Amino acid sequence: MLGHMATAPQERWFVYIARCADGTLYTGIARDVAARIAAHDAGRGARYTRGRGPLTVCTSRRCNSKSTALRLEAAIKRLPRHHKARLTGHALQLLARRCNARAQRSARVRAPRRTG
Repeated sequence: MLGHMATAPQERWFVYIARCADGTLYTGIARDVAARIAAHDAGRGARYTRGRGPLTVCTSRRCNSKSTALRLEAAIKRLPRHHKARLTGHALQLLARRCNARAQRSARVRAPRRTG
């Protein structure tokens, strides 16, 4: 009966980099970036952004799943500030590809060795 179950629609997640009013950068994930930025501006977002609004989205990248978005977010947060500031468009796409390739390599299951 599992074959007859409808598959869930693919999740749509985004990783975004926003500039706070004080010039600092904040990286986060959301399904709806505009709504998330509005939540940050209203003081209901991350603790870091409270009192630092209004936020302006510098760039965002669509991801196929929440886990992919979380991996990309972590990779961006590890970058120095000057790299984050230049991370737009093509550079963000390259980082996402590198992050996905690393995740695929770690997810591969190795076949056990035959003995005998």
